[in-house]
Amino acid sequence: MKAIREARGISLRRLAKDIGRDPGFLSRVEDDKQGAGPGTLHLYASYLDVPLAAITHKEIPRDQERPGSPHGDDADPPPDGDQGSC
Repeated sequence: MKAIREARGISLRRLAKDIGRDPGFLSRVEDDKQGAGPGTLHLYASYLDVPLAAITHKEIPRDQERPGSPHGDDADPPPDGDQGSC
């Protein structure tokens, strides 16, 4: 959840205000310290314009990754000479 929101450049406070939820509550939900009901999850997903499944999975969905993400195929390779010596 948090990775998608941050990738979109949306602050937690802005999201909370726009969907009518407490920022502390959303922070705990994003950090997996508290659960959220279906209503909040639907508001969150709708606001970010992503499918509900995109925010309920633990890993970043491939179509939501940022360029250069260490999780994506487009990550920069290590520079030459950084591959260790024999």
